[in-house]
Amino acid sequence: MSLSVGDPAPDFTLAGDRGEISLAALRGRPVVVYFYPKDDTSGCTKEAIAFTELLPDFEKRGVTVIGVSPDGVAAHGKFRAKHGLGVELASDPEKVVCEAFGVWVEKTLYGRKYMGVERATYLVDASGKIARIWRKVKVAGHAQAVLEAVGAL
Repeated sequence: MSLSVGDPAPDFTLAGDRGEISLAALRGRPVVVYFYPKDDTSGCTKEAIAFTELLPDFEKRGVTVIGVSPDGVAAHGKFRAKHGLGVELASDPEKVVCEAFGVWVEKTLYGRKYMGVERATYLVDASGKIARIWRKVKVAGHAQAVLEAVGAL
């Protein structure tokens, strides 16, 4: 099932390296949920740092930023500590949330097909509906584009 703007965001509760993260518990405020393939890899690190650098601007607008990957809580903790990350990091080892958001997809690398996380971001409005979707995200400038979209809510 593919999600579209205006659809209710799939609810989730996941373990994070700083405690449980629940989308329902954040209802009443906008939330950025960004999906990334793996902790401490080049693109994923750049993306997490970019969101962290803009975190004060997101927080001024009442927005919570959550990064979701299949990595475990311990890996998230090491990733956070190594790069001084401020965003919430949620662990989805069973890929249940990734599948609900449609980002657990078949990918191809050097002609080899495999399943993995498509880098994507969802902006969820205060009522829990999807306000914007970015698919196949290119990291450069992405966090800034999401921040600008928050301003349009």
